[in-house]
Amino acid sequence: MPEYRIKIAPDTVAYADGENHRLVVEFAIPGAPTDTIDVKILEDSIHLTAPARDIEYVSALALSWPVKPDKAEATYDHGLLRVEVPFKDPMEDAVKAAITAGGAETKPKAIAVGGAPAAPARGSGKPPAGQPTRK
Repeated sequence: MPEYRIKIAPDTVAYADGENHRLVVEFAIPGAPTDTIDVKILEDSIHLTAPARDIEYVSALALSWPVKPDKAEATYDHGLLRVEVPFKDPMEDAVKAAITAGGAETKPKAIAVGGAPAAPARGSGKPPAGQPTRK
C-alpha cells in the first residue's frame, strides 16, 4: 500500500548575493533525511521534493535571471537546505553575427522619352515635380 504524505510548500527565502554574483535559496525542511532530498536546477527554475515523516516538502521556483545549474552547491544543516548557484551572464552563449560589406544600393530612375513627363516613382502616389495633380 503506498504511503500517503501531505504535500507542503516549505518556508523559502531567495536572494541575490551581489558580491559573489550568486543566487542563494534557503528551504526550511526540518525532519527530511539528507538522502531523500531531491533538488533539480535548470537555468530558469529550481525544483525541490523532500519527504519527511508524514509530510512531503514540495517547491518550484521560477527564476527571473538565468543561473549555471552545473555549478550549484547545496548544504543541509539542522533542517535548512541552502542552495547557492552562480548567475549566468546573459551574453555568455551569444553568437556574433557575421557582417558583410555591400555596395550602395542604386535605384533605377525613370527617364522621359520624347518630351513625355516622367512616370511617378512606384508607390509614391505623387506626380513628378511641376506636374498637375489628378482629381
